[in-house]
Amino acid sequence: MTKAANPEKCPICKKPMAMDYRPFCSKRCANVDLGRWLGGTYAIPAEEPLSEAEFEAIISNDNAPEDQA
Repeated sequence: MTKAANPEKCPICKKPMAMDYRPFCSKRCANVDLGRWLGGTYAIPAEEPLSEAEFEAIISNDNAPEDQA
């Protein structure tokens, strides 16, 4: 079992968190984290975009008349 990150520690340098810069310990660590996001070090995984055929199939199914019972 992996150990969860300690919420009381800075995720950048592992020093105790400062409430003024939560969850970081300082403005420096907050800026390091921001720089990593802006520089592309961190990324949120995304799904591959749909192909044109897949997109057209979805659109045609959305426009199909619904069966009314």
